Amino acid sequence: MPSIRLFGRRHFGYIPAMPLSAPDLTKHPPRSPRVRLGGFAVLPRLLDKGRATLAGKHGEYKFACPLDQRFLDFVGISAAALKKQLAAGKGDGAILDWIQVQAKPRRTVPEIEAWSAWQDVRVPTDTESREFFNDLHQRYGPHREDIATWFDLLDLDDYVSFGGKA
Repeated sequence: MPSIRLFGRRHFGYIPAMPLSAPDLTKHPPRSPRVRLGGFAVLPRLLDKGRATLAGKHGEYKFACPLDQRFLDFVGISAAALKKQLAAGKGDGAILDWIQVQAKPRRTVPEIEAWSAWQDVRVPTDTESREFFNDLHQRYGPHREDIATWFDLLDLDDYVSFGGKA
């Protein structure tokens, strides 16, 4: 059995996963949708919201919102199945491994990179979503000319919602 160095000591055998504590989204936002895990944009934010939902600490954040659903549709996994994995206390790495095995279809690195890059620059494309986007932009940062994408708007909303000044 191979040895693993832990804090200067050798450890032989299996190291059990430590269950993660849920983030308290009533006190701070989830990770930005720009943060990646395994190349996937949105995924770390989705995991934060799922864990917080399970712990009753989700505040105004919604697990499996339309942005989350875009990711879930891309990998072909249901919100309920992902929530079950989160409820088991799995960390980000274990969840990523599970997603890579369960994904239907399995996604290649170039597909993941292309999807994430597209998410980075995605803008409202229909009248209803454009009106919603513009309303939030005017409410949170009317003088911010750098808010163009959904990720820009989400980052601004997170910042302002926890006391930041746009």
